[in-house]
Parts: sequence; C-alpha cells; structure tokens
Amino acid sequence: MSLDEGAPVPAFELQNVGAGPDPFAVSALPDDVAFVVLFFQRDHYCTNCRKQVQTLADRIEAFHDRNAEVVSIVPEPAARVSEWQERYDLPYPLLADPDATAGRAYDQPVRFGVLGRFSDFLGRMPAVVVVDRRETEPRVAYVHRGSSTFDRPDVDEILAELDELADA
Repeated sequence: MSLDEGAPVPAFELQNVGAGPDPFAVSALPDDVAFVVLFFQRDHYCTNCRKQVQTLADRIEAFHDRNAEVVSIVPEPAARVSEWQERYDLPYPLLADPDATAGRAYDQPVRFGVLGRFSDFLGRMPAVVVVDRRETEPRVAYVHRGSSTFDRPDVDEILAELDELADA
C-alpha cells in the first residue's frame, strides 16, 4: 500500500516527550492548526536528523505563522527520544515510535530489504508528510520519501509548499 497525496490520514497515537498533547494524535491538536508537518526521522543516532530537529526549532515561528504544527517522529523508545528533548528543548511534539507503527502507516521508506526492516539504523530513511486538516477528514497534502539520510527537503521548501496549500 502506498500513502499518496489526497489519501486519508492514518490515525496513530504515540507518546510525546516534547511540547503539546501526550499521548499525541493529529486529532488532539487545536482546531486552528490547519496543517501538521510530520518529520519521520531515521533513528536516535542520525546526525542529519539531529540537525533537522534543531533547524525546525529555530524556524518554528514560520510554521506557526502558516497555521502549521511541526511533529518529529523517531523510531525509538521514549527514554531514548527524551534525550533529544533534554538536549535541544524542542518547542514542538517529539514522538517516540519504538515499533515504527506510524512510520509503517505513513510508508516511511526502508532500504536493504529484510535487514533494513530488522534494523532501523541500517534501513529507515527520512520522510516528510504534510497533513491538511482543513476539511472534515484530514488528508495527505504532500509527501517526500528520502532515498538516503541526506535526502530531505529543506525548511524553505516545506514552507513554500504550505504557502501553496494555503492559497489552493
């Protein structure tokens, strides 16, 4: 199954070690949040992921100005994900997805076949999904699935996509 633009949003509920509701669900956000930008990270040790969450924190107001909430999802236990929160003090939800339940539901790419599915460190790639909550049923509005740890849209690309969605 492939989760593409226009598809209904799979529901999930995960432990949040950052700002916002805990447990976290897209439906738990305030009604005035029009968009949810889900950043699926590779793992706790990924240096590109760590840079990305810090960049997102630095630019959080630009997302909020667009009625968008940033959510970072890490396929690790809450205790390990909490280390990021303690270190970086992220001003948005930071979710622990130890079984990669949300990652699978949102088609986060995994490389290296069985070995990649067995080890998130080896196989899981970054992904970004923008959820549009302006209709009765939230829909996938944008998807980027990375093919390597470096393959991620930069913040300005995501902000431009949010601007286009808001104008549509």
